[in-house]
Amino acid sequence: MRAVEFTAAGGPEVIRITEAADPVPSAGEVLIEVAASGLNRADVMQRNGVYPPPAGASPIPGLEVSGRVVAAGLGSPAAVQELVGVEVVALLAGGGYAERVVVDARHVLPVPKGVDVVDAAGLIEVAATVHSNLRGEAAAGPGDTVLVHGGTGGIGTFALQFLRALGATTLTTVGSPEKAEVARSLGADHVIDYRQEDVRARVEEITGGRGVEAILDVVGAKYLEANLKSLASGGRLVVIGLQGGRRAEIDLGLMLARRLRIIATTLRSRDAETKARIIAGVGEEVWPVIEDGGITVQTDRVFALEDATAAHEYFDSGAHTGKVLLRP
Repeated sequence: MRAVEFTAAGGPEVIRITEAADPVPSAGEVLIEVAASGLNRADVMQRNGVYPPPAGASPIPGLEVSGRVVAAGLGSPAAVQELVGVEVVALLAGGGYAERVVVDARHVLPVPKGVDVVDAAGLIEVAATVHSNLRGEAAAGPGDTVLVHGGTGGIGTFALQFLRALGATTLTTVGSPEKAEVARSLGADHVIDYRQEDVRARVEEITGGRGVEAILDVVGAKYLEANLKSLASGGRLVVIGLQGGRRAEIDLGLMLARRLRIIATTLRSRDAETKARIIAGVGEEVWPVIEDGGITVQTDRVFALEDATAAHEYFDSGAHTGKVLLRP
């Protein structure tokens, strides 16, 4: 089968198409004929040599795919065998930039009703990330005020819609007036242009000095101080990315005085059982919202697999709003 490999650590120029052996499913696993795969920040980090695959995972990049199940591993229970022929999305630790992929059957969900199978490739990683962090780690609920950094990226566009459906008030950061309009269309109640405005000052103004109950942050160190000062008493900061660095000082006095919490999570390296629970939660709480139209898929561009270099160049430019996909 055709697949993508990174020949070294570096920019998009290290990407090439190669021939790889077809994967073979074991008991409890399914083989998926890939319709499309999602491009994520973790793929770029792996390409840069700073985020290697977990032990035992495929070295082929790609953390999410959509496609049709074409086989189940020998000895799989009946529930797994019944997935053969079903169009699904799958959460992966690696292997998605390819024509076929093997995955634990507990890490797949049927493509939501009304969603195109190609567009669906951009759903599961963001859905699992957003649900597990906003509902799980941050315990965000109706009536809460939540700040989402990067409101027009893959995570942000999904988070804004999910929070709207949840009944929360949302603030988000963007980098241009055009992206501000996109964020508003997805449900953001307040949009802050971080290139033109002081984010912390705007949060204080919008919330009347109270702060927000939760923050979903993909930036990391660069925003740490402002994030902590933007939280209300008892607030939760969930860090899921390090685009702005990994080291910063913490004012423990501020945290003690306001009873603040910092939570840092990754999805890729979690064990199979934990991922299975996350996927089950997404199926129960998020899939019905998608099927009812409360969340729409935000596909920016679809590239052919052989154009993976161009896809990464586009992703690196930051021009995208929503998901960038690869199609074999």
